[in-house]
Amino acid sequence: MSRNQDRGFWNAAQKHLIRYGGAFEPAIIERAAGSFVYDADDKPILDFTSGQMSALLGHSHPRIVSTVSRQVGQVAHLFSGMLSRPVVELAERLAALAPRLDRVLLLSTGAESNEAAIRMAKLVTGKHEIVAFSKSWHGMTGVAASATYSAGRKGYGPAAVGSLAIPAPNSFRPRFKHADGSLDWQTELDDAFDLVDSQSTGNLAAFVAEPILSSGGILELPQGYLAALQQKCRERGMLLILDEAQTGIGRTGHMFAFQRDGVTPDILTLSKTIGAGLPLSAVMTTAEIEEEAHAKGFLFYTTHVSDPLPAAVGLAVLDVVEEEKLVERARSMGAKLFAGLSSLKQRYECVGDVRGRGLLLGVEIVKDRKERAPDHQLGAAIAAEAFRRGLSMNIVKLPGMGGVFRIAPPLTISDEELDLGLKIIAESIEAGLAANTSRPGIAAE
Repeated sequence: MSRNQDRGFWNAAQKHLIRYGGAFEPAIIERAAGSFVYDADDKPILDFTSGQMSALLGHSHPRIVSTVSRQVGQVAHLFSGMLSRPVVELAERLAALAPRLDRVLLLSTGAESNEAAIRMAKLVTGKHEIVAFSKSWHGMTGVAASATYSAGRKGYGPAAVGSLAIPAPNSFRPRFKHADGSLDWQTELDDAFDLVDSQSTGNLAAFVAEPILSSGGILELPQGYLAALQQKCRERGMLLILDEAQTGIGRTGHMFAFQRDGVTPDILTLSKTIGAGLPLSAVMTTAEIEEEAHAKGFLFYTTHVSDPLPAAVGLAVLDVVEEEKLVERARSMGAKLFAGLSSLKQRYECVGDVRGRGLLLGVEIVKDRKERAPDHQLGAAIAAEAFRRGLSMNIVKLPGMGGVFRIAPPLTISDEELDLGLKIIAESIEAGLAANTSRPGIAAE
């Protein structure tokens, strides 16, 4: 019998764990190394999501392990009013990577960094309305949850006053189209802000956006969109906050995704990738905004603000990214992965779209490529087959977003591991189609 079927383990999990969304995978993970996690039978499972999209350097990277060991032996946590060298050095390093964003606040999670960013924007502008995309995910706390529209809005009472949304641009399912059928994002954006203006009470404080909406189904903002969005914000006296929890620190083939567009936000939030799997996040902004916020009494005093241990890890992450040229590697390996996934699109009618940038790609599973109806059942079957064959892929199952696989392997993944992942995906599609097809060529509904 498989050690993964340990009844005592699963009974204890069922009895004592609060379920927090989705179902648990049918495996007990005992260890992880590089691009693989290993279950109770010591079976390797190729991790195509970098943990929770965070293990940028893979699992148990030697530099991270040694940094944690060393820093824990020196100082891990301090009174929030005390500073240590790793904190100041990481702030300095980040500022050098993002010109104009010279001031840095180090926190723990992505939701926390977005809370701080939105709080700062409200204080500096003196306004309270926050606009986000309709398929956004910015966190599960307070105003971050109020700016999250992809899931989790029903049943929790009122959202924060002044929470507004606009449609996320979707090139696969365009709402506004050019004559050739392609997405007319400028008209869509103009229309969206006409609606924002009609709903606003004159208190527009900020727009918070992901350059690639991950939980929304890997929806990339088209080139030119970010500059147009920034202009919309400037016209209304709003700040532009970019949430690069998943796109930051090289994953898209740029250090930060916004750099492709030549647009610098007023406030940038980082998490996930900067900690390479450990809880570390950052808020970055201009000296002018920070000075004004400070003058107005900005307060975000938390238990783990400016902790030295995660800051030291962040420094190690930046060192490895630079030394191993991982930004460039994300571009080259991303191109290879995109080509491999695109070949699957040519082979299988159920692969409706392949999209994304660098090593953050999405594969959408559809019932019919012409109608583009999402096939949740087939997507789930493919995911289950892949896991059984030794590949972990995350599929977005949220209503209205389609069955979209989010594929984000570590930037350190090898060519052989990438090829293995593509092979398992192809085999899993074949098996999923065989198990879910009730009519020739049409996935079961």
